[in-house]
Amino acid sequence: MEISAAGRLEVRITTADVGKRVSVRSLTEHGPPGERFTDTVGVLTSWDEGVLQITRKGGESVLVRESTLVAGKVVPSAPARRRGPAASYEELARVAARAWRPVESERLGDWELRAAAGFTRRANSVLPLGDPGMPLDEALAAVCRWYADRGLPAYVQTATGAEGTQEALGAELERRGWVREVTAQLWVGALAPVADAGPEPSGGGPGGVDVLLSREADEAWLARYRRRGVSEVALRVLGGGSPVGRGGPSVWFATVPAGGGCPGDDGPGDGAEGGAAPAAIGRCVVDGRWAGFAAVEVDPALRRRGLASTVMAALARRALDEGASAAWLQVEADNAAAHALYGRMGFAAHHAYHHYRAPRSSAPAGDGSP
Repeated sequence: MEISAAGRLEVRITTADVGKRVSVRSLTEHGPPGERFTDTVGVLTSWDEGVLQITRKGGESVLVRESTLVAGKVVPSAPARRRGPAASYEELARVAARAWRPVESERLGDWELRAAAGFTRRANSVLPLGDPGMPLDEALAAVCRWYADRGLPAYVQTATGAEGTQEALGAELERRGWVREVTAQLWVGALAPVADAGPEPSGGGPGGVDVLLSREADEAWLARYRRRGVSEVALRVLGGGSPVGRGGPSVWFATVPAGGGCPGDDGPGDGAEGGAAPAAIGRCVVDGRWAGFAAVEVDPALRRRGLASTVMAALARRALDEGASAAWLQVEADNAAAHALYGRMGFAAHHAYHHYRAPRSSAPAGDGSP
């Protein structure tokens, strides 16, 4: 905290610091006995009528009464990253958007409105990287009209926790009654350690695991994918939105066939036409230096056997062959098992992102995934 030359704590922030990252200490009003102070670090998103609103890295909003402030100062806009490839929020947001393309999009200033018949919020939300070119209320009204015309709820995707993220926009959405429905995180790491996390392809040899790579999500792959009844629109999103060789990122699908999770084990699978569902699947999108991993799913009966790592390693080796060197993935904030796995593989959280839904929307909610 900020300490004066006389050794006293001082409040060195004002209403002019709204939008900056701050660290404040305040008197505890309702805390456990013996705890006099509370420290809060985040972006100062408003200071109105004697109340400060501070948005933490994970997106939580904290209200602090001005009268309880003991100390406060402006701090660097983002903490130094200790591991993983260096990358800005905007670079990662654009890479992630290209990896999960909608079937329809339209510009509103620097905002991108995206739609894909409700298949995932990522493909059916606004990506607000900049200024919409009009006052916020007008922009949000235009957003709501655009999604209503398509029979969809209006969502805006914002991010917190890194330089250039949208804490202020999220706070403004909350003040207007928009509801945050999902919070997830984007993690980054070096690609080579991911490739080393699993065994080399076995070619069917004893004790190994076969991982089949394909440019398309075939029926076997879709039999393991947890979203049933995948539509043609969903297949277009999964496939990257453009045929291979016609521009855009390079998309790969990985499959461990049923029985491939353990030598001599036929695997119960989920059941699917033509046989059991695969033991495990995954998807990877190669885009310049980045390889993005998604849809890594394992038969529940075969978990804790290293299949997720094996699938990601096979995809990572292909991505290395195509010139990628860094990796990213998205994971829900409360998925502790996934956090542990990705941490062991060298990934670390870069920022959090959130989907805000417009108030009083009666449009269908899509498939509910982030």
